[in-house]
Amino acid sequence: MDNMGLDNRKRKILQAIVDEYVNTAEPVGSRSIAKKHELGLSSATIRNEMADLEDMGLISQPHTSAGRAPTDKGYRLYVDRLMEARSLTTDEISAVTSELNLRLDELGAVVRNASAVISKLTKYTAVTLTPKQEDAAITAIEAVGIDQNKICIIIVLKSGTVKSRVVSMPVRYSGQDLAVFGQICKKRLYGAQADQISPAVAEIIRLEASAHSKDESALGAMLDAVLDCIAQMRNTEVYLDGTTNIMNFPEFRNIERAREFLEILEEKKAIGNLLGDLAKDERVKMLIGNENPIDEIKECSIVGATYSAGNTVIGTIGVIGPKRMEYAKVVSVIEYINSLIAREIERLSKGTDT
Repeated sequence: MDNMGLDNRKRKILQAIVDEYVNTAEPVGSRSIAKKHELGLSSATIRNEMADLEDMGLISQPHTSAGRAPTDKGYRLYVDRLMEARSLTTDEISAVTSELNLRLDELGAVVRNASAVISKLTKYTAVTLTPKQEDAAITAIEAVGIDQNKICIIIVLKSGTVKSRVVSMPVRYSGQDLAVFGQICKKRLYGAQADQISPAVAEIIRLEASAHSKDESALGAMLDAVLDCIAQMRNTEVYLDGTTNIMNFPEFRNIERAREFLEILEEKKAIGNLLGDLAKDERVKMLIGNENPIDEIKECSIVGATYSAGNTVIGTIGVIGPKRMEYAKVVSVIEYINSLIAREIERLSKGTDT
């Protein structure tokens, strides 16, 4: 028996209640548990155990039903102690990999694609964001050739975050041009923070590089890519997909509740801050119901984690859905997409096309 007084029988009954309520959105009765879950217990015994679970604050009885539904506290105990790990099915893996089968010149779209895939697979609202890094110093900057017409600018920050931009060059560039440009950028930008990189600094880089380059358009494209990466450092980009998916769940068919949910999603900064505060590392974290500070989504749960490659934090991905969400599936989707993003970033860092 654990420190809540929850013995094995109560744990199984609570797990059955959560699983069935997630599937049906209907309060769960003792007869349904006895019939469907093969616990070897009579309806009367299950009712007695359910009364104890209600006293513990783990389930509640909606006033219009004789059945029980999990409380926020019940969901929290479920995800922390009772939820069974779930692997993605073959079809789910195929759906993810086909959507995220990106090549190097599409890496800048990874965040947006990941958001769309997460929403499509989970049927919830997906949120992805890139961290604001204006105070982080630049520790490395590279100009990597991808092919004869494309290069990738990569900036690594002290925090471990990577900013990158792929550029289609207006003319073919030489390896020497690329090397010289990279060296000048390192000299002028190493150790600098985003808010220290002024237009005057950019102009110095342009002048120094132009002394070694015969083509101003190629130089301009490379410098624009560097400045784009620096702009990324100053801003957190928040992407939302599946914002109306919540309307498919019966508990959000109340017009006022749905309107409040959609209105708070318009406040991207608030959602981004909430997800960013929740997800501090790759471990999947959750806020359930009243655990989250935003009143308009206290009937929702938020699941999130950072995505990274090695020790390099790239951004954050998450899901917002009803408390009655398929937590195990959401966790498995986020973890799997994390692994695919890590593979893409590793490929980019090596400058390969395989």
